[in-house]
Amino acid sequence: MKNALRVRRSENFADWYQEVIREADLAEHSGVRGCMVIKPWGWAIWEKLQERLDRLIKATGHDNCYFPLFIPLELLEKEASHVEGFAKEMAVVTHHRLEMKDGKLVPAAPLESPLIVRPTSETIIGEAMARWIKSYRDLPMKLNQWANVVRWEMRPRLFLRTSEFLWQEGHTAHATREEALEETHTMLGVYRRVVEGDMRIPVIPGAKTPHERFPGADETHTIEAMMQDGRALQAGTSHFLGQNFAHAAGIQFQDKDGTVRHAFTTSWGVSTRLIGALIMTHSDDDGLRLPPRMAPRQVVIVPILRDEAGRDTVIAAAKALAERIAAQRFDGEPIRVQVDLKDDSPANKRWGWIKKGVPLILELGPRDIANESVALTRRDAIGEKQRILPMAEFVTEVPTMLEAFDQALLTQALDYRKAHMVEGIASFADLTAHFGQESGTGFVLGKWSGDPDIEDRLSSIGVTIRCLPHEQSGSEGKCLITGAPATIDAVYAKAY
Repeated sequence: MKNALRVRRSENFADWYQEVIREADLAEHSGVRGCMVIKPWGWAIWEKLQERLDRLIKATGHDNCYFPLFIPLELLEKEASHVEGFAKEMAVVTHHRLEMKDGKLVPAAPLESPLIVRPTSETIIGEAMARWIKSYRDLPMKLNQWANVVRWEMRPRLFLRTSEFLWQEGHTAHATREEALEETHTMLGVYRRVVEGDMRIPVIPGAKTPHERFPGADETHTIEAMMQDGRALQAGTSHFLGQNFAHAAGIQFQDKDGTVRHAFTTSWGVSTRLIGALIMTHSDDDGLRLPPRMAPRQVVIVPILRDEAGRDTVIAAAKALAERIAAQRFDGEPIRVQVDLKDDSPANKRWGWIKKGVPLILELGPRDIANESVALTRRDAIGEKQRILPMAEFVTEVPTMLEAFDQALLTQALDYRKAHMVEGIASFADLTAHFGQESGTGFVLGKWSGDPDIEDRLSSIGVTIRCLPHEQSGSEGKCLITGAPATIDAVYAKAY
């Protein structure tokens, strides 16, 4: 069977990924190295993700705000371990004016102190919290911002790794360690609800090893997803920062007993990288496939306009059908439907929407109108013959069809992950042999002794411990790296 894309997943996964993005018209590289232009269809997907996540962030007691793009260098210097972790990725502003010299524009006026283009905002938000928090009555303080950040990327890839990307970053301050830890886990649960529940990407929640923690954090918790090439992708992180940033920024409060104490803080975030995860989890050799909750359009109607005489009749019937469909609800919202009136052939339009990942695509022509029927293409059944359904039946059943499509994507992703969970590897030699072969990907489940000095050995084979799952077996075994007695379950994988 011929597919819509020129590149197959099985032949070249990296090129296939770029092909999905291009054919779905999601984004393109910009004139600035490492940065991207997010096109309308890609932006609409990001907006759906924002809507769902923002609703949950607010429902858990957080307020949205905004902080400056530029961070004074002296603020960053207060948190040494944090700066060290991001130092190689930072973009630095050193001048504030251009002037013409020898026919070229050149920087002219040096800044007294360099400004950092934010790689993350712990330091600048911590400095504000230190001003705003005086008493236990000011706590907890729960803030979130939707913003762009810059981390200079040497090997850019659309959505996955770009020098500038979009995200939300939450920052909170609490009176007690226990409350801050609860916040850390609550927000990881929010991410899991959106990524698994709305995006239909299965994840494993767990803790990061000390080496993989966010710079300056006491604990980092993560949700790890498996892509269709067996590699891991970090789909969201939540950090318990302890009192590290509070000491650096001077975030103090007077407790009920009059004692002045340092607050406990957290931070957490997800980014446009999740669109990359969506692509690599669900797409196929015909292009993008979108879970209904993430689809800007859940149903598209393609009118068959073969002659001018019946054109107005078909368009009117298509618009009337769209109104009937939009009156139905899926997940508590009106179904998002569009009539495609572009000046192109029905086949080109149908394949265009297939590549964009629309769950349900209808074709409607004079014969369908006469028979009160529709021709249905379901995005996960491209190889099958179009179904001819009574129009009234489709209108009634469209929410059920969307739910079935949604569940099918999750089931397929779960089945893929299950088939690529690797157990039974007993030593570092076996681990090396597994990841050294061409087909050596997937999640290897094994033990870790807790020894932090194992990263060099793992990096030599391009592998990291992705997480220590929150659900631990408690069984005894041997560490896959050192061979020492171990009880901690770990997920080993190659990752993006």
